Amino acid sequence: MKEDCGQHDDDGKKKLFRRLLMALFSFIFIVLFIILLVWLILRPAKPHFILQDATVYAFNLSNPNLLTSNLQITLSSRNPNGRIGIYFDNLDVYASYHSQQITLPTLLPSTYQGHKDVTVWSPFLFGNEVPVAPYLAVSLNQDQMVGTVLINFKVGGRIRWRVGSFVSGKYHLYVNCPAYINFGNKNSGIGIAVGNPIKYQLIMNCHVDV
Repeated sequence: MKEDCGQHDDDGKKKLFRRLLMALFSFIFIVLFIILLVWLILRPAKPHFILQDATVYAFNLSNPNLLTSNLQITLSSRNPNGRIGIYFDNLDVYASYHSQQITLPTLLPSTYQGHKDVTVWSPFLFGNEVPVAPYLAVSLNQDQMVGTVLINFKVGGRIRWRVGSFVSGKYHLYVNCPAYINFGNKNSGIGIAVGNPIKYQLIMNCHVDV
C-alpha cells in the first residue's frame, strides 16, 4: 500500500507539472498572438524623411588632403501612421563623402511625432580640416572636373513606437539622404569660400531603415 501511495503521489506531481507547463505555454501563445494581431491591425510604417535643401557656406579641399566644410540642411520627417506615434531619441546627423564622415555629428533635439505629424530640423554641420584618404582626394578632383559632388547626409539614433499609453522598446533608426551638390564648371574648381554661401533646393527622398 505504501508503494502504491508513493506511485500515486509521483503521478499526481507529474500531471500537475504538465498542467502548469501547458498553462504557461498557452499564456505565452495568447500574449504573442495578441501582439501579432495588434501589429497586423495597426500596421506600423517607417517614418518618411525628405532632404529639402542644403546651404553650403564652405567646402574647400586643401593640401595635404584636408577638407573643410560648413553646411546647413533642412530635413523633414513625416509619421505616416494614423494610430501610432513615434518618439525620436538621440538622433545624430552628419555628412559623408564616399562613406567617409567629413563633419562632426550634430545632435538633433528629441521629439515626439504624433499621428500624421511632420517635424522639421535645420542643423548646421561642421568639419574643419578633416583628413581624407588620398584616394578620396583623387575622387574629389575628378568630381571637380564634372562639377558635381555626391554628399550623403546620414542620421542615426533610436525611435520608440507609441500606441495609446503603451510605448515600445527602442529600435535603431538609420537614414541616408543623398544629395548632388553642383559646384559649377570644371574650371571653377572644388571649393566655396566662407562668406559666399550657396543654397540648393533638393527635395530628395531619403532611405530609412528601422
